[in-house]
Amino acid sequence: MHTRAEHDSMGLIQVPEARLWGAQTQRALAHFGESTERMPDEVIRALATVKAACARVNADLGLLTADKAQAIQTAADEVARGACAIEFPLSVWQTGSGTQSHMNMNEVLANRASELMGSPRGTGRCVHPNDDVNLGQSTNDVFPTAMHLAVALGITHRLLPALSGLRDALLEKSTQFRDVIKVGRTHLQDAAPLTLGQEMSGYACQLEAARAFIEAAMPAICQLAIGGSAVGTGLNAHPEFGTRVAQRLAEQTGLSFQSAPNKFEVMAAHDALVNVHGALRTLAVALTKIANDLRWLASGPRAGLGEISLPSNEPGSSMMPGKTNPTQCESLLMISCQVMANDVAMSLAGSAGNFQLNAHKPLMALALTQSIRVLTQGMLNFNRYCVAGIEANRERIAQHLSQSLMLATALSPHLGYDRVGELVSRAHNANTTLREEAVASGWLSPEQFDLWVDPTRMV
Repeated sequence: MHTRAEHDSMGLIQVPEARLWGAQTQRALAHFGESTERMPDEVIRALATVKAACARVNADLGLLTADKAQAIQTAADEVARGACAIEFPLSVWQTGSGTQSHMNMNEVLANRASELMGSPRGTGRCVHPNDDVNLGQSTNDVFPTAMHLAVALGITHRLLPALSGLRDALLEKSTQFRDVIKVGRTHLQDAAPLTLGQEMSGYACQLEAARAFIEAAMPAICQLAIGGSAVGTGLNAHPEFGTRVAQRLAEQTGLSFQSAPNKFEVMAAHDALVNVHGALRTLAVALTKIANDLRWLASGPRAGLGEISLPSNEPGSSMMPGKTNPTQCESLLMISCQVMANDVAMSLAGSAGNFQLNAHKPLMALALTQSIRVLTQGMLNFNRYCVAGIEANRERIAQHLSQSLMLATALSPHLGYDRVGELVSRAHNANTTLREEAVASGWLSPEQFDLWVDPTRMV
C-alpha cells in the first residue's frame, strides 16, 4: 500500500495515499476500529454543508482568502453531494463530542481543497484543516449545528411528506368506507356500532396530531450552536460569525435557522433534540396502533375477523402454500419498536451532559437519523403496499353486525339499562338474536324494535 506522511499535534503518521483523510482520522481508525455503525451519512453531509457556509462567511469577514474559501466550499459541496462517502470511515462509537468525525471532515476538505488549488495532499498542502477549514469553529459548536441541520432537513423534506401522504391515504379510505356500518370494539369485546370510515378517520387524525407535535418541536431545532466555539463564549470566533453562518444556512435551505441566543444551553444540553425525538416516538406509537388494528381487522381470512382485506404482496410461508401475511404491518411495527428504543437512548444521552458539554452527541445523531430514516421509509411502504389496497369485506362486516348484542345500547333510553341488560344476557345464554328475545319479552313490539335498533341511526 502506498502511503504519505500526515502530521498532527502528536507527530507524523502514515496514511494511505489514495485517501483524503489525515492524521487524526488515521489515529481514530486505530483506536476505535472499524464498525458497520459509521457516522450517519445525513450527519456527514450536514457537516459538509456547515463547513461550506463557514468558509464563505469567513471570506466575507475578511478572515480567509477568497481562493481558499472557494476551494473549501467546492470540496464541501462535493462531500454534501455524497461524492466522497468512502473518505468517512469512522465508527459512531468514538469521543462523545464527535471530534474524530469533525476532524475527519476538516482533513478531507483540507486535502481536497489543496488539490483544487494545485497543491499536494499531506504535509505539503496549502489549506490547513484547523487554521483554515476550522477557522473560528470548534467541534463543540459545529457538530451540534450539523446534527440540527440533518434533523431539520430529514424531517422537513422526507418524514413530513411521507406522514402527510399516509394521512391523506387514510382520509381517502375514510371517505370510501363512510357507508360501511360495522361492530365497534372496546376491551376487545363487541361494542356499539360505527362506520369503517369513522374508524379510518380516527387513524388519520392520529397522524395529523403526530404531525402537529413534530412541527411544534421544529423551532427549537432551528436554533444553532454555531458561533459558540469551545464552551459557548465564542472565543476565537468573529462576533458576527454565528449569526452570518445561520443566516447563510437559512437562505440555502429555506428553513428558519437562527443563531441560538444562548450558546451555553445548546452546547451543554440537547433538550431540543430529545424533544423532537419524543415527537417521533409519539408518531411511532400512533403507527403501532394503526398497524395493529389493520392486521387484526384483516386476520383470517377464514378463522379471524376478516372485516378488511390487505394486499397480498408476497408468499407468506415456506411451508404453507397460498398463505399471505400482513407483512407491511409487521415491518412498521418493528420500525416503531426501534424508534421507541431509540427514544430511551435519546433520553439517557440527553441527560448525560456535564458542565459545558454533552458528550453523547454521536449516539444521539445515530438514533435521530435512524428514526427519521426508518419512519420515512416505513410510512412510504405502508401507504403504497398496504393502505392503498385495503378493501372492505362487506358481507363479513354485515354478518358480525347482525350478530352483535351491543346494538341493544339503542334500547336503553326506551327500556332502561337493567331491562336491556337482561335481554342481552338472555340472548347470549340462549344463543338467540337480540330481536327474538326483545319481542318475546313483551316489552316492545317488533315494529318498535326495528325503529329503535337501527344501526344507520346509531353511527
